[in-house]
Amino acid sequence: MQQVWDQQSVWSQSANRLKKSVETARSRALVLAVTAAVLGTAASQVMDWSTWLGTTLAFVAALAAGMSPLLAHRGGPARMSDWIRTRAVSEALKGEVYTCLAGVGPYADRSNAPMLLADRARDFRRDAADLVRHTAGVSPVSRSLPPVVDMDTYVDHRLRRQIDTYYRPKSAWMQGRVELFGKVELAFGVLGALLAAAAGAFAIGGFAAWAGVIASVSIAVTAHVTAQRYAYQHLEFLRTAEELQHLLDRWAARPAATGEGTEAFVSQCEHVISIQNEAWMIRWTVG
Repeated sequence: MQQVWDQQSVWSQSANRLKKSVETARSRALVLAVTAAVLGTAASQVMDWSTWLGTTLAFVAALAAGMSPLLAHRGGPARMSDWIRTRAVSEALKGEVYTCLAGVGPYADRSNAPMLLADRARDFRRDAADLVRHTAGVSPVSRSLPPVVDMDTYVDHRLRRQIDTYYRPKSAWMQGRVELFGKVELAFGVLGALLAAAAGAFAIGGFAAWAGVIASVSIAVTAHVTAQRYAYQHLEFLRTAEELQHLLDRWAARPAATGEGTEAFVSQCEHVISIQNEAWMIRWTVG
């Protein structure tokens, strides 16, 4: 069982690395796109009084414009698909380990549970054989198995922990990102409107050019936020936390449950978590 838990650690770390590479590529592509827009406009405006400076800015702007799509490609569909599928393997292994430790469902026969868990884990890895290359050189984090031995400990260490230390904090973090980028987009909109108004009122052509730059930057930021799906993730994490809390409340108010009752409860919990993962994966895949 510890071996499968270690495998889950490897797949989780590999998924984290892939996610970081996708997000880094996208962020750098955004920075380069903004740099290209700003320096391109600056180059045209300083060319008259400094050819050398104008040419230098134009060169850097062109270089940034050329590099931006190359970096964006590194965070494109292929890399993103690998990240999502790697995370799916990690989450599947985690769910199986917790179910096995709780001793419910197919793992009710504890004498056969370790062998069954190993077989299922092997099936997950076989289905993702093309992703094994991403796990090369990754060592499992040294950690003990979750202290789950029955339903009470399953509820404490799987259900409550998912709600309190993952879904709710992630939902709050995503909401913060939505609000932050909303303020950024608003600031760009106000600045662009002021520049456009100043250009029209005072007939200053340079302001009109910068109004165009601000509009381009605002579009790039909006596209980045859309690609990151902060609003969708906020709602999905919040929805999942509420569904798991509902299950937790029902469990706390239950009469003593054994056998099929505990199996159904664990199945429902793991189903809600898996549905959230599947919905998240589909959303990232189809765009």
